[in-house]
Amino acid sequence: MSQPSGTHGVPAPDPIAYMAQMAASEHGRVFRERALAALDLRPGQVALDVGCGPGANLQDLSDGVTATGSVIAVDSDPVMAREAGRRMAGQVNVKVLAGDAHALPLADGCVDRVRLDRVLQHVSSPAGVLGEVRRVARPDAVVALGEPDWATLAIDSPDLRTSADFTAFVCAHVVRNPSAGRELARLAAGAGFTVRSVHAHAALFGDFAAADQLIGLGRVTRRAVDGGFIGRDRAACWLAGLSQAPFLAAVTFFSVAAGPAA
Repeated sequence: MSQPSGTHGVPAPDPIAYMAQMAASEHGRVFRERALAALDLRPGQVALDVGCGPGANLQDLSDGVTATGSVIAVDSDPVMAREAGRRMAGQVNVKVLAGDAHALPLADGCVDRVRLDRVLQHVSSPAGVLGEVRRVARPDAVVALGEPDWATLAIDSPDLRTSADFTAFVCAHVVRNPSAGRELARLAAGAGFTVRSVHAHAALFGDFAAADQLIGLGRVTRRAVDGGFIGRDRAACWLAGLSQAPFLAAVTFFSVAAGPAA
């Protein structure tokens, strides 16, 4: 759940620190490596990062296209765009823009490589965003997409009912497009891309504290309680049990590589 929000009086973590932690997580590294391999960056190319966040992955793109190429990073959050610009201030081939992924501030057919990491789960129209990506992509462009599928979130507990209710609440009230992961290939094809590869891996969490930070076990459960979705006593017992070792949770993360259809 990238860029979490605080509601119902529940404080959200600092969004920049949260995004950096997500990028540094094990499943974040898996997608980073898989995306870089799929993109096959070459000197002189123009690479686009849609929803770049605080810019944790821009150096990879900059190194791949070298000084003879360029990197364009776009994020709808001005705070994120400013932080990404600050981090990449020394890279003359990187340009960071504040802009809407549904209306990219770019000309038609101007980019060679595109990266979208955990963006479509949050936008109002995933198909619209991919249509924009198709518009700005050159005929031989490569696109790397990655999204979790929150409907697959499984949290081990003797109280499996509350674990299932937590996942249902995330899908109904926390993430706008919770099944974006499983939909990636279909959405890409619908936007006019040829899907080249699809990968799925389980992002595993074996530590309660880490899962609490990245999944938001405590803050999301409190939202569910405040909304009457889970009973207060049941939620308290469930969280108390989860905080005692051993802890295990998993969510499926999908990665898709695609290029414009011939």
